[in-house]
Amino acid sequence: MGKGRKSRWEETSISDGIGEVKLFSWRYFMDFVYQRMLDYETYIWRGQRCDDWALEPTLDRLTRKLRGSKAAFRSEHLVRFKFAARGRRGANPPRIEDEDDWWALGQHHGLATPLLDWTASPFVAAYFAFISLGTPQTKARAIFALHLPTVEEKVKRLIAEERERREERKKRIAEGATVGILRRVMLDLPIRPEVKFIRPMSDENQRLVTQGGLFSRAPNDTSIETWVKKNCAGEKKYVLMKILAPNSDREYSLRTLNRMNINHLSLFPDLYGASAYSNLFSQIEKY
Repeated sequence: MGKGRKSRWEETSISDGIGEVKLFSWRYFMDFVYQRMLDYETYIWRGQRCDDWALEPTLDRLTRKLRGSKAAFRSEHLVRFKFAARGRRGANPPRIEDEDDWWALGQHHGLATPLLDWTASPFVAAYFAFISLGTPQTKARAIFALHLPTVEEKVKRLIAEERERREERKKRIAEGATVGILRRVMLDLPIRPEVKFIRPMSDENQRLVTQGGLFSRAPNDTSIETWVKKNCAGEKKYVLMKILAPNSDREYSLRTLNRMNINHLSLFPDLYGASAYSNLFSQIEKY
């Protein structure tokens, strides 16, 4: 920080690839990004209103309350959305084949999905951390940075290890080992990555384009924190960084972000964005 200079932030030690950075004021967020993160363009970012919320999707939170089969509900939930969306996507909408593209379409229209929103911009993430109001509210807002290459490399390694295990089991079967029919079938199923990143190519979701957005999908009922801690054990570099900014700086942060043209008008290219942007002028002085 420099001799005699007031501390602008403090960092915890990194454990299993996860660490926290506590900003003493919102005004130091830009300093931190430019001084510590500018050379690391491969992080993706996410903002959350409360600093004690896990990095888990809305569908996980929804199914946690259910008593019946979670798997059945997830499948039926997407089918219901597909039917409900008929006739509501405009004239001659593009055909959607991939399941994740359907989830992505629903994500930005209020559907509970297994996806989490991320952005390439730390400032867009900060905006989403600060824009919402609610009760209860923690003393800090949270802005997360996830190192995309590390996660993707870990996923490739896990897929390779699973492929090796399957080949070994198939070899044992060929040599006469007794294996149940279900086990045989599972050995031929596609290997699903434990965490995947989704970048829909559809032109339907202009919000995703303007927000520099992408989605992550982790295994059901597994938060990103849990996945990183499990698969990056012993890692001493930031895989997942959690930046805490004081909630008391909310209005100041939104004013500065607005001067950077980061607001609902630029991030939501529709009438909803125009309305939300206009409303803020009555809620925040000198917005």
